[in-house]
Amino acid sequence: MDNRELMKSLSRLGLPMFEPDEALDVNETVAEVVKNGDGRLWELFPVLLANASEDYRFSFEKVRQRLPEERDRHNLNRLCLLSLSLYALYHLEFTWAAKYKKELPPKEKEQVKAWRKDLESGQPVTWEGAEFSPERLKKNFELYVEQNAERTRRRKERYDEFSLAFALSQVFSPKQTDLFRRKLEGLPMTKTEQEYYSRSVKKKVLALANAELHALARKLLEQ
Repeated sequence: MDNRELMKSLSRLGLPMFEPDEALDVNETVAEVVKNGDGRLWELFPVLLANASEDYRFSFEKVRQRLPEERDRHNLNRLCLLSLSLYALYHLEFTWAAKYKKELPPKEKEQVKAWRKDLESGQPVTWEGAEFSPERLKKNFELYVEQNAERTRRRKERYDEFSLAFALSQVFSPKQTDLFRRKLEGLPMTKTEQEYYSRSVKKKVLALANAELHALARKLLEQ
């Protein structure tokens, strides 16, 4: 296995930071969608932009550099306004979006508000001959929101698991942690293991379960 394949394997195992940088040019991808001009792809642009902005390599300036044609730059701006309208409809705020919107001229801010009203009322969003289905725009974005919520839930679960594992490691030895989990799950233990649990692990469990001790520990952390 060469180094590149190793990096890809690590990425598939949940370590995306090992994915080679050249695997995806996020700015080029956004620019290509703008240049493509396909209406269905443009209806996915708000989702694409929300995902792309989570990548530290994303830059509006770099996207613009890949759009030498003035027409494409104009379409990029329109697509960003459309995205802001959709985000506003769902009351979602992104740090970059707030900054982007703040720098818009008054006319474009009004355009964002107008398109938001169109989306809310189910009217097609149009500009210069292009027309976008409010149903597809909302359906695509709702799917993104659901998937993002699921990713957040999984991240929280992993964090909780790591946090618990770390806390256990501060109190119990690896062997004691194993016995703690097995006792908790009702798994069988040998007589020797049961005796060791009662002699060493149970005492720590009783101390951890003491409400007064817990309150004092929290008080110390808050000082």
